[in-house]
Amino acid sequence: MVLKVVIVIIAAFLIYVFLFKKGREKEINKKDEMITDEMVECPTCKTYVSKKEAIVSNGKFYCSKECLLDK
Repeated sequence: MVLKVVIVIIAAFLIYVFLFKKGREKEINKKDEMITDEMVECPTCKTYVSKKEAIVSNGKFYCSKECLLDK
């Protein structure tokens, strides 16, 4: 009786690990992608902005439309 309970618990644990392991790996990879965003300096106000959110003009990255117009 005790042996059957132990086997069921081990089987349930192994099923859990195999089914949910892929989901956890995807979450970890998403977090890594979020962290790898490069920061660039705005030439007008000297603040740093995410390269993904920056405004590009003539090969330079600006933090806002105001800084782009004040160049």
